[in-house]
Amino acid sequence: MNADTVISYALTGLAALCAIMFHEVSHGFAAYKLGDMTAKERGRLTLNPLKHIDWFGLLMLIIAGFGWAKPVPVDMRFLRNPRRDMAIIAFAGPAMNFLLALVCMLAYAALVFFEAPPLLARFFIVCTVINIGLGIFNLFPIPPLDGSKMLGIFLPEHVHMKVLRFERYGMLALMALLWTGVLGGPLGFLRGTVLGWYEGAGEWFYRFLHSAVNR
Repeated sequence: MNADTVISYALTGLAALCAIMFHEVSHGFAAYKLGDMTAKERGRLTLNPLKHIDWFGLLMLIIAGFGWAKPVPVDMRFLRNPRRDMAIIAFAGPAMNFLLALVCMLAYAALVFFEAPPLLARFFIVCTVINIGLGIFNLFPIPPLDGSKMLGIFLPEHVHMKVLRFERYGMLALMALLWTGVLGGPLGFLRGTVLGWYEGAGEWFYRFLHSAVNR
């Protein structure tokens, strides 16, 4: 293993930790704002990534670009409108990842423009890719991913409850789908497509900086 490979894994691991941390804190903060104190009481509203890591999910995120974290506990009894609020809480995580990806892409464009150290710029582009991958993966409507919880506002309640009952088997199904490549193709296509949009935003910001500085 050469030095560049070690650096690549280190940057990816650090980016994955940041992505997971903000993803889960966003879930917990959304639940807190909607009336559920469970995540706060269990210490999940923290920026300490160790509180949120599922080690196998982190490994998958580093290796494949798609992964998951330890779920934030939510007690539906404290939510005023459980179906709607659960969908909001579920969406908060991926939404934060997409926002972070945009911030990181703009930061990358600025670092390239101002000729910052290449390693720093490389970290931000890795952060962009990791956050996009985490956000897209969690939107899939497969229990226990966030997308399955968001279905509650679209499906009849009795149907949604049946979907959620498969949560205990969902992780095994996800593993099978990932390892057999059934999900890998669609996920890779979606990640590439969304990354293209973000690259467009980065190029726009680079041109904006160029025009502003040379005005």
